[in-house]
Amino acid sequence: MKYILSLFLFVFFLAGCSKEDDFNPFNPRNPDPVNPGNTTRPASIGIVGDTADVTKTTSGGVVIMGGGADVDAAFRWMIARSGGGDAVIIRASGTDAYNPYVNRLGSLNSVETLKIDSRKLAEDDGVARIIRNAELLFIAGGDQSDYTGYWKGTKVMDAINYLLTVKKVPVGGTSAGAAILGNFYFSGEKGSVVSSAALTNPYGSDILLYNGDFLRAPFLQSVITDQHFTQRDRQGRLVVFMGRIMKDWGKTPSGVAVDEATAVCIDDAGMAEVVGSNKAFFIKAFSDKAPETFTSNTPVTWNWSGQALRVSAVSAKAAGNKFNMVTFEPENTNGLTRSWWSVNTGRLSMVDD
Repeated sequence: MKYILSLFLFVFFLAGCSKEDDFNPFNPRNPDPVNPGNTTRPASIGIVGDTADVTKTTSGGVVIMGGGADVDAAFRWMIARSGGGDAVIIRASGTDAYNPYVNRLGSLNSVETLKIDSRKLAEDDGVARIIRNAELLFIAGGDQSDYTGYWKGTKVMDAINYLLTVKKVPVGGTSAGAAILGNFYFSGEKGSVVSSAALTNPYGSDILLYNGDFLRAPFLQSVITDQHFTQRDRQGRLVVFMGRIMKDWGKTPSGVAVDEATAVCIDDAGMAEVVGSNKAFFIKAFSDKAPETFTSNTPVTWNWSGQALRVSAVSAKAAGNKFNMVTFEPENTNGLTRSWWSVNTGRLSMVDD
């Protein structure tokens, strides 16, 4: 009887060992530093490089990319500021195609893509942990209403803000991922908005704007961004967005708008450089020049004798271009064109100096 009992215990022990040693590609090399029992990577749809977390010295920064073709120079800029640590791509749709692309642009410990397409995943401690451990974070394109709907007010939002304000790592986004970086943002919940419609009715039901309830990017706390700017004729709609911010919240906003295949890289001192193929636009409103006519179902007038908004357009093709995000003025004239924008009964005028 004692022999049978001993044999049973031995078999049970072996079974337990077999269960414990089941293959898990993440378990041996990436124990959770906070909870070593957590060996899963929720929301991960792919990783290249070393799955073990590393800690590197980073320099903060923000990249606003205008959509279309990705900008190699902007990713290299972020990689240089990451210290060669772990890069994390977050999105709510799509694939892990960024992993090999980003990995070959510089020396990184790893590149991982998280597909966070539900509030349940956005509240998952494991997902938040992966983001907090990143030395570089990039928000892919897609639909910004997914990002606000799934991520706003969750642990993922807190983790992104931790990277921006505490850990201070480079954080960027393209298209929809760039749209949510400003303190003010257009959510796109009811679809896109075209300039002609916005200038005709600045309070159309599809113009849904938000103020200060999502991300906390340095130097963007008075900013609203826009992307695909010239290519999709978005000048008029951004002017309307800025007018809404003045009228609805009594704030004086600035706009940072970026063409496709172009990016604005803002360092931790607030100095911006435009890289890529086209232009970025830095649009300045004035507290004493609010729109003259700005009501529902009425064409906008924001004129001020043709000088309602001051615009600095900076070409990415001009080496050494600099724009100061602290003063919101150009630091030099490299690639610079300045103009005044105004609106008269729904018609936008853009006049170069």
